[in-house]
Amino acid sequence: VIIMTTNLGSKGIAGGPVGFQVEGDAQIGYEVMKGKVNEELKKHFKPEFLNRVDDTIVFPQLSKPELLQIVDLFVKALRERLLDRDIHIEVSQAARERLSEIGYDPTLGARPLRRAMQQEIEDRLSERILSAELLAGDTVKVDFVDGEFTFETDSRGKDHGAASASAAAAVASTAGGPATTE
Repeated sequence: VIIMTTNLGSKGIAGGPVGFQVEGDAQIGYEVMKGKVNEELKKHFKPEFLNRVDDTIVFPQLSKPELLQIVDLFVKALRERLLDRDIHIEVSQAARERLSEIGYDPTLGARPLRRAMQQEIEDRLSERILSAELLAGDTVKVDFVDGEFTFETDSRGKDHGAASASAAAAVASTAGGPATTE
């Protein structure tokens, strides 16, 4: 069994309706898309090769619920990685929907979704971890409000007390006074 993938016909698909398919139009859109892809295959490959191919499967465009499922899988994987650091994450429905919008391309499908997740969520969380704004025991809530992703940290972590005490001690030692923590 040999499985081959190609982006042949993606230009024709991109020229079609942009965005998510309406359920009633999905079957018609799929048949048109499959026809365009098969025409491109015939233009690109010799008939001798195509005669040796048992089957051609054309995957339909992803629907909005399918994209949200992919976002949920990425969030689940991120949640598991953060649990190794005892950090918890909650991602709002608005943030999930925004990720599905910016991470979708009619030509490329959900491939850009991984990059969107990385740039919009993971990179920002990494910066917070490296700057000690996000510590073990914390919960970070990600939302999408007023056109931007927001990050709210619930700092109930056990390391915050130690971090506050050590910061207070550092300030006190430079100021010459006693260190106090609340």
